[in-house]
Amino acid sequence: MNELVSIIMPSYNTARFIKETVDSVFAQTYKNFELIIVDDCSTDDTDDVVAPYLSDARVKYIKNEKNSGAAVSRNRALQEAAGKWIAFLDSDDLWDPKKLEKQIAFMKNGGYHFSYTNYVEIDEKSALLGRKVSGPKKITKTGMYNFCWPGCLTVMYDAEKIGLVQIEDIKKNNDYAMWLKAIKKANCYLLDEELARYRKRSGSISNHSYTKLIKWHYRLYRHAEKKNPVSSFVLTLRNLFFGVIKKIIYVKG
Repeated sequence: MNELVSIIMPSYNTARFIKETVDSVFAQTYKNFELIIVDDCSTDDTDDVVAPYLSDARVKYIKNEKNSGAAVSRNRALQEAAGKWIAFLDSDDLWDPKKLEKQIAFMKNGGYHFSYTNYVEIDEKSALLGRKVSGPKKITKTGMYNFCWPGCLTVMYDAEKIGLVQIEDIKKNNDYAMWLKAIKKANCYLLDEELARYRKRSGSISNHSYTKLIKWHYRLYRHAEKKNPVSSFVLTLRNLFFGVIKKIIYVKG
């Protein structure tokens, strides 16, 4: 239980949230981590907020030379990662203090290489919104193509099993693109506890119209997964169907 965890954190103009997010990493009971923050040319005070943490050798702060999007930022952070375990946390979300400890124990005890947890939703002031999001106990390759069940802030995988994940430069759904790479190497299992807090912000992908969601999902399958147009369209329709199933079965509150 002393293996290194690499925490992947892209950032862009989240100065008002990132301190609370990094503090939730430093509050972890599991202390052997490296936090890799890749800033995508923020125009706010992110540099100033992050600066006090850079005295800790566990924090790496990398700045993109030009604004490139979350896919490029995550790819760059993954290239830098040295840990056996890879975990993901966006720069406005939060973790429970025992998130890493519990998830690593869950994976080692079960012999799992890819996992996720439940999460709850908070607003921009960190107040609970009363919604809990879960998912299937086991996600196979087919299940992951059906829908992006894991919340990005909850995912962890074994880099020794999965290998280096690099995705196409797509503007939306780039976390889903990573899971579609990882699921080809290992099934994904649910740790059925609420160990993360997802910040619901105006402008988030979940607040966009179905027309935009259809377009982004089609591009994911067509360009990131290199599927033909018919397969991409069918997968997009399946994704919409299972999105309804998720809301009925796995979203409470």
